[in-house]
Amino acid sequence: MWSLPLLRHTDVPPRVTENFILSGYRFPNYSLRQCLASAFRPTNETGNFWTHFLPIFVFAFHFLEVFMWEGAPEPSNPFFYPFWNYFLGVLYLLLASSLAHLLNSMSLIIREICFFVDYGTISAYTVGSSLAYYYYIHPQAGIPEIGFGGQNSTQRRSLNANEKAWPSASSPTQFQLFFESLYIPSSCLVAIICVITCCNTRQCWRKYRYAVRTLVFLLPFFISSTPVFYRLQSTSASSLSSSSPHLFSTMAAFFYRHCFWLVVSAIFNISKIPERFSPGNFDIWGHSHQWFHCCTFLSILDELQMIKVEMQALLLNPTLVLSPATPPRLPGPTFWSTYGVMVLLQGCIAGIIALFGWQAYQIYGPEQKKLKGH
Repeated sequence: MWSLPLLRHTDVPPRVTENFILSGYRFPNYSLRQCLASAFRPTNETGNFWTHFLPIFVFAFHFLEVFMWEGAPEPSNPFFYPFWNYFLGVLYLLLASSLAHLLNSMSLIIREICFFVDYGTISAYTVGSSLAYYYYIHPQAGIPEIGFGGQNSTQRRSLNANEKAWPSASSPTQFQLFFESLYIPSSCLVAIICVITCCNTRQCWRKYRYAVRTLVFLLPFFISSTPVFYRLQSTSASSLSSSSPHLFSTMAAFFYRHCFWLVVSAIFNISKIPERFSPGNFDIWGHSHQWFHCCTFLSILDELQMIKVEMQALLLNPTLVLSPATPPRLPGPTFWSTYGVMVLLQGCIAGIIALFGWQAYQIYGPEQKKLKGH
């Protein structure tokens, strides 16, 4: 493995090169074993791998903390179904991104498929976030009667007990109807559109591919974040609180920081700073995609903390009593409304990836044979 030469951008197919990265390329035709071993060798993909692989363990540590809360139900309780789906979405995203950067030098075809899967897991993550937002941050979110160690769940069913925060059930607004009927389907539909668009950038709009891929995910962000937007501008926004004494333990503060890191990551991904100003000096460490990965993970970590604040408020605040004037709470999460949604989405994404993978095979099959012969 260590005897294999690293190549310059002039020695590899144009599709393999990255803007302003001049050296450190592993291509072409690494074996699976060589790709795995390259994680421990300085190449232009080594940092890309580790900046999304190591965060898996950091995320898992913060995720599992929830189940150690005093009074929390068992991990298998239906209350945690959306939270587990959110975990799976993040896990798929980080793992697929890591492996895409590690394995993409096996062939042109595998390279394309690796990044198709990567785009698919980003969309799965956005739907996982939507499920968590729907059941924990939705204006009508609450804890159904599913039992939490004998505690009075009726007293803790609503974070927003102020009837002014949400229209009366007898006169539903368009906003209310959107949440009840279209929020999750819209998130899934937009996720599928994003996968198709990002996969297309492997062939079309290549000059602007980074801008297109970055901007296309603004739509699922705005769709999935609508519960948060409503909560922040509603009359009950001032009541958002948790058991933590610190300012940044509020849902609003974590959301703003989540947005900040997303904006910074987008700037890195589009601008190609710092390698744009010094081509060749950031080929191995410190180039924009590594910073993009780091900022993306920081945004996910703040999102996780935001969701945990809302879950803790729902579980541990016994003073928020459901007012008779408020509309009914949302139905509690079920296996089919959480895992079922994610499985259906993954099936659709798998079909899209298979279609684009077949297209990549037809385009790059002949070229790959020439590379093997060479």
